Amino acid sequence: MRRLINDNRINEMIYTENNTKGLEILNTRQSVESLSEMDQFGHDEMRRFWMYSRTIQESTISGKEPFPGEMLKPFSENIPLSADGILDLMIAYYNDTYENLKFRKPFETDSLNSIIIPLKINKYCRCRIGSEIFGSTFSPRHQKSSYILAKFASEDDSIDIYPGQIQFFFVHEISTNRINMENHYLAYVRWYKKIKNRFYFSVNKEQICNVELWDTEFYPKSRDCIIPVHHILGRFVPVKYKISDRKNAKEYLAVNPINRKYNLR
Repeated sequence: MRRLINDNRINEMIYTENNTKGLEILNTRQSVESLSEMDQFGHDEMRRFWMYSRTIQESTISGKEPFPGEMLKPFSENIPLSADGILDLMIAYYNDTYENLKFRKPFETDSLNSIIIPLKINKYCRCRIGSEIFGSTFSPRHQKSSYILAKFASEDDSIDIYPGQIQFFFVHEISTNRINMENHYLAYVRWYKKIKNRFYFSVNKEQICNVELWDTEFYPKSRDCIIPVHHILGRFVPVKYKISDRKNAKEYLAVNPINRKYNLR
């Protein structure tokens, strides 16, 4: 009964966009072992963190903000950005995130007042957020937990949720004030393409469930492939699904969302 009551309260928090009442239950008791990070976040801080991924239009997250978790091993230190081909994406990410600042590669002279991007990152296979662990393709062992959902705002101010697969997590240290170096906790994600007609599964021809069909191919690499870990909305289970008209069959990706995990005692 206690677990059922907790689950009901959590569902209310997750699926009610503007109602975050009840997050104070997350710090009513002290966590233990790997969950002790949660104790550093009061319910007001937890409310702000969980809303980062929900109110994407008002979000000013850069990736340096605290989050209730940590990057997990295995990891690789001092990996050149050029080795993954994402240096240009990182410059675009910082220029979009810090609108009043200008960033550039080393040795460029077109803007002498701009901030030079360091070329080294620490690359991680996994990231723990709260009590949930997200994986990546960087470690085949943890690839099953690499499928995530995140919100994006389009040019017409509409909001849509996109499925993607995390390629790796990384920490990038950069100075935005030309004085102090700050860690940015980021993820490199490839996003699946939309299909022309969005299909939904139905139950008894009336009740619509939340499983959608997407293309099995990724969008080309772009600045949107870099996101703060704070913007991860949740995970999903990918299932290959074929629709046939007898002449040919088209394979789609069925996206099955998984509720976000909260550890309550």
